[in-house]
Amino acid sequence: MITGELRNQVDRIWDAFWSGGIANPLEVIDQITYLLFLRRLDDLQTLEENRSTRLRLPMERRVFPEGKDQKGIAYENFRWSRFKNLEPREMYDVVNDHVFPFLRTLGGNGATYTKHMKDARFTIPTPALLAKVVDLLEHLTMDDRDTNGDLYEYMLSKIASAGQNGQFRTPRHIIRLMVEMIAPLPKDTLCDPACGTCGFLVAAGEYLRDKHPEIFRDEKLREHFHQKFFHGFDFDNTMLRIGSMNMLQHGVENPDVRYRDSLSQDNAGDEESYTLVMSNPPFAGSLDYENTAKNLQQIVKTKKTELLFLALFLRLLKPGGRAAVIVPEGVLFGSSNAHKTIRKMLIEEQKLDGVVSLPGGVFKPYAGVSTAILFFTKTNSGGTDYVWFYDCEADGWSLDDKRTQLLSDEKIGAVPKIGLTSEESKKNDLPDILARWRQRNDKERKRDRTEQSFCIAKEDIVAQGYDLSVNRYKEVIHEEIKHRHPKEILADLNNLEDEIQQGMKDLEKMLE
Repeated sequence: MITGELRNQVDRIWDAFWSGGIANPLEVIDQITYLLFLRRLDDLQTLEENRSTRLRLPMERRVFPEGKDQKGIAYENFRWSRFKNLEPREMYDVVNDHVFPFLRTLGGNGATYTKHMKDARFTIPTPALLAKVVDLLEHLTMDDRDTNGDLYEYMLSKIASAGQNGQFRTPRHIIRLMVEMIAPLPKDTLCDPACGTCGFLVAAGEYLRDKHPEIFRDEKLREHFHQKFFHGFDFDNTMLRIGSMNMLQHGVENPDVRYRDSLSQDNAGDEESYTLVMSNPPFAGSLDYENTAKNLQQIVKTKKTELLFLALFLRLLKPGGRAAVIVPEGVLFGSSNAHKTIRKMLIEEQKLDGVVSLPGGVFKPYAGVSTAILFFTKTNSGGTDYVWFYDCEADGWSLDDKRTQLLSDEKIGAVPKIGLTSEESKKNDLPDILARWRQRNDKERKRDRTEQSFCIAKEDIVAQGYDLSVNRYKEVIHEEIKHRHPKEILADLNNLEDEIQQGMKDLEKMLE
């Protein structure tokens, strides 16, 4: 998490765009993404030049080729280190007329990032704004992966704080909770078929770096991490470009982030290709029923995207693969045939591991819908014996439209840097969720249904028509009321009357 001067620098960049006439937060991020990418391309060529000089060998790879473009400008002048020193008008002409057309031609090497630059559009309106933004970006410290990632995440948070397009951004503390609970392993392959800005992929990568540093000491594991672990699909090219840059800033060399309408018949491949699925798919929206993949309709016949995505997750997972996905609460108790079918399938044919009911305000101010996290394992042979439930009441932020942070940065999230007091724990359930999840096959089995978490036997869930709502099973503690015999009550009243009379007599003596 960035603080202090770096945060202020990002704020100044953001303010420069807004005062310069670009108010759409997605467009701001888009233009920053292009410029950061150009800065990184220059850094890559500089590294290659230094290597060539040190080893006294020819350069193996040039980002900016020798020679000139069709308009007679040397490709060397397209480099960040060159155009940043030009006067504003000249810089604007070079970037607009030469650099961006060049950027659109970079897709030939097949890398994720260059593929998403093929439709790059330069929309900064004035030379003065470009010069100011380039100067501000030049002074950003981008020396290491941690800083790069945190800076880009902070920029992405601006999308949410601007009050537009917040639906693209799942709260990062919820994502990190889910990653901690599903615990990715170095040899896994992770897919998010509705990846947006790649929040789940980024968080999984950071988890692996922290928990499994051996990845980067083993050549095969390192190659798997950079080339085969991460897979993300979306049908919004702006999101793909921003998401792939998010991955780049977090140090992933070549993730599989590409355009795809995951529910479409045209993309019906990838069956049983992944060991992990993590996602927060769209809960609503238009659906081309005729073009929806037929194999999904065979699993569950419906027009509801949340149910079709659950069917998709089951199709994408290899046997033994695990999923952690956010669903609207209606999935847990909906009474339609499609709702019941998908729940029955998760319980009878696969292994449903857990249900975490989230507070209703988690996605405010963009959506007030209540949500839950489902955890399940694909077995194709059943295996559900008990399902673990947790009723989350607090996530560390206020649950109104303002979503005010209630605790310090060190005490937020599923793995806070500082332990919480009992009073603070009431404001952040996430560490407790993680701790109890890890005990779901042991101590959690003994908890009463009156507690915040408990386990329910499969037979009880079947008896309730496969209802997965936590309130269906949670029992409320009723305060025991002790009833007294009427004679005792009358005796107390008589004693009270005697005390009142005695008090009156004492008062009369005092007044005499």
